[in-house]
Amino acid sequence: MTSTEISPAQRYRDLAAGFTARIDAVPADRWDDNSPCEGWTARDVVRHVLDSERDMVKVVGLELASGPSVDDDPSAAWAAVRDSMQAILDDPSKSTLEYDGHFGRTNLGATVEGFLCFDLVIHGWDLAAATGTDTTMRDTDVEWVSEIAAGLGESIRMSGVCGPEIPVPDNADKATKLLAFLGRKA
Repeated sequence: MTSTEISPAQRYRDLAAGFTARIDAVPADRWDDNSPCEGWTARDVVRHVLDSERDMVKVVGLELASGPSVDDDPSAAWAAVRDSMQAILDDPSKSTLEYDGHFGRTNLGATVEGFLCFDLVIHGWDLAAATGTDTTMRDTDVEWVSEIAAGLGESIRMSGVCGPEIPVPDNADKATKLLAFLGRKA
C-alpha cells in the first residue's frame, strides 16, 4: 500500500465518522422530513444505509450485531451497525472473504470500500439536505466518489441506484457536478 492509499478499514472508519456526525446533527423533529431520495424520509436514508451494510456481510456468511431500531433511535442503530462493520473490516480473515459480485470475483473489504463507503458520502449528503444541516462534502471525498461513479458506467443508472443525470452549468463546482451526475440537485 502506498502512502496515498488507505485500506478499506481505514476509509470506512473515516467516512463512518463523518456519517455519524451527520446523524448526530439531525434535529429531533426533522427525522421524518423528505430526503432528496424520492419517497424516503431522513430516517429512511439511515435505514437504507443500515440495511445495505447488514445485507452486504451476509454474502460472505457474516452478520452484523443487532441494535436498536432506526425508528426508535437512529443514532444508536447506526452506532451498532458501524461498530460491528468496523470490527469485521479490522479483521483480515473476515474483510478478505471472497464472493462472486456484480462485477466479478471480489472480497468484502473491496465491496465495502467501493459501495458502502460511497453510500456514506452520498447518503450523508442526502441526510443533511433532508434535515437542513451542513451539506458540505470534503473535496477529497468528492474526488474519490466521482472516480468510483465514473467507473460504474451504466450500472449507476440501475433501478433503485441513481436517477438520470441533471444538467448543470460547466462552471459548477465539483460537488454540484457529482451530485448532478448522481441525479441530485445541490
